Amino acid sequence: MTRFHLPIEGMTCAACVKSVSRALTKVSGVSDVSVNLATGIATVLIDRENVDETPLRAAVEAAGYKILTPESSDTHVEIKKRLIFALPLTIAALTLGMTPGIPENIATWGSALTSFPVFFWAGWNIHRKALLNFHHRLITMDTLISLGTTATVVWSTTALFVNETKSYFETAATIITLVLIGRRLEAGARQEAGSALQEIMNLVPETIELADGSQIPSNELSIGDRFIVKPGERVPADGKIYNGTSAIERSIITGEPNPIDVQAGNNLVAGTINTTGVLFVSATCTGSETTPARLARLVAEAQAFRAPVQRLVDRVSEIFVPIVITLSLLTLFGWLLIDKPTSDAVSASVAVLIIACPCALGLATPTALQVGIGKAAQMGILIRSAETIEAARNLTIVVLDKTGTVTEGEMNVVSVSATPGWESEKILSLAASVEKYSEHPIGRAISRSSKIHLPVSKIHALPGFGIYGLIDNQEIKVTRPTNEIPEKLRKSINNTRDTIAVVSVDDLPIGTLLLSDKVRPQANEAIRGLEELGLQIVLLTGDHSTTALEVGRTLGIQEISAELDPKGKLETLKELQSIGNRVAVVGDGLNDVPILAAADLGIVLNSSTDAAFESAGIALIGNDLRKVVDAIALCRKTVSTIRTNLLWAFVYNIAALPMAMLGFLNPIIASIAMVASSLFVVSNSLRLRSFTEWVSN
Repeated sequence: MTRFHLPIEGMTCAACVKSVSRALTKVSGVSDVSVNLATGIATVLIDRENVDETPLRAAVEAAGYKILTPESSDTHVEIKKRLIFALPLTIAALTLGMTPGIPENIATWGSALTSFPVFFWAGWNIHRKALLNFHHRLITMDTLISLGTTATVVWSTTALFVNETKSYFETAATIITLVLIGRRLEAGARQEAGSALQEIMNLVPETIELADGSQIPSNELSIGDRFIVKPGERVPADGKIYNGTSAIERSIITGEPNPIDVQAGNNLVAGTINTTGVLFVSATCTGSETTPARLARLVAEAQAFRAPVQRLVDRVSEIFVPIVITLSLLTLFGWLLIDKPTSDAVSASVAVLIIACPCALGLATPTALQVGIGKAAQMGILIRSAETIEAARNLTIVVLDKTGTVTEGEMNVVSVSATPGWESEKILSLAASVEKYSEHPIGRAISRSSKIHLPVSKIHALPGFGIYGLIDNQEIKVTRPTNEIPEKLRKSINNTRDTIAVVSVDDLPIGTLLLSDKVRPQANEAIRGLEELGLQIVLLTGDHSTTALEVGRTLGIQEISAELDPKGKLETLKELQSIGNRVAVVGDGLNDVPILAAADLGIVLNSSTDAAFESAGIALIGNDLRKVVDAIALCRKTVSTIRTNLLWAFVYNIAALPMAMLGFLNPIIASIAMVASSLFVVSNSLRLRSFTEWVSN
């Protein structure tokens, strides 16, 4: 499979999105296409490897659009060039056509001569795309503008040769110029809206200093290459430190403001900043596989998804445009039937075409999604799709896993209880050898507890229960407690609030390991923040009930379910959902995958396993639980912004259309209103960039 993210130039409405999507879908091998109006990016999936974008480029150009390249002219520059040409001519046309006292012939012909270049050259892209879309049997916003201005110019040209007939050349020029002004402002606003994604993509420096002192471009670095990161420099690739100590500032990736100390053996993430000492690093991920590149790719893919509400809006826009053309014709004939001047009838008809352009409607959802998802990325919150944002809106309950989520997950073995005939060190060695292959925080803690690791074969994990393997032809199991253990070991379990693991040889329990874990320092604040959002908190864990109750008491959580395997957690989740609750699950481990996938919204921490990460809708880059509050609050704010945008766009079209049909809006005022409506939607979406993290409130 090959995935392309193609920047498309020239899309202005939902019909443009449909035109580009249809063109790309027809290319051989394309299995999926998603086109985002706000970002201007088409995400294309081809079911073959080693393919280029040449056929995709040809298909887009045939539809009347263009795939931007570093060599192609920038949208802003192109619009600006045509706008600089059109603006003085439009001012001249307005002055000649609307200033009293100028002789009629001079005013009319002067207005015509200054308006024709604006209509034909400055508006050429609008007319070209309207014709191409008409060829593909599509009607877009460009169609409405082109029809309106063409009708105005044709009528006005006829009026040149008919006595006492009013011309509207200045109106056509003004409409074209206002549209260009709107698109120039809109293009700048869209670029600002996408700045978060651009910041992520620009994190990796252009050159890298290798350990031997030579310098190479960052795109030539290979896995295993050794490089140097000096104080004040950004880390150019993901890697592992093999020499040096320093403090790393990670705020651009994780949102965490405080630098962390690092030394030999620690991993580094590309894009973070080395603040003090010199670090010698071995590259582990380079190029498109570094953390910033993967993050930017996932953000782009999330922005490419269209929310269900946007699909409905797109459909409404497609139906709306032909209706507008029909209403424009009805307005023209209606005014003529009631003996209104033909010039006034044409003016009202053109105003209907212009005022009803559904540009604001098409921008309402994708622009807010783009800004919201980009802002989340800046805060260290990775949102996988627009559907995720909608799912966060109606949440009623947040289910928290305990180990590695509410607690730090860095557990330590604090004591070992052994049955007669067994030594504590031997029990610890057997357990550590098997747990070496575990991804669970408890397993990692047990593995660290002994320096002696014996050869193990036939490893098998039991999610939510434990792990086992063969050592010297004996089956060694490390599991959570069951009822079938000796009385001496039972006493050690009943009298502790710590986490317990039972070690068995050939199904015979030989000892227990007691592990302690600390509650994350931000957990109390996070839970208070979730409660302030009106959410109910539930703690689920596979640990002993005494341990779970102690953690719950510390955090003020009332609803706790303990000693649950993955099946039990899943059943508890379904019970909560069966009575009408919308449930988010926050977890991180292998045994959380089923419940994360079944939840209305899954949220995972940075320390999560790959399987857990893939099953969630939101991933937190970092282990700060307060980001769960930020993620849900930002999603809600984004949905609220989308609703405001849609309300404005619908009200604008519904209110303005009758006014235009009745002649209360002339084409120039209609153009100003259309531009203002689109700018309102984009500006309202940009307000999401000022979203304040809950932790700083």
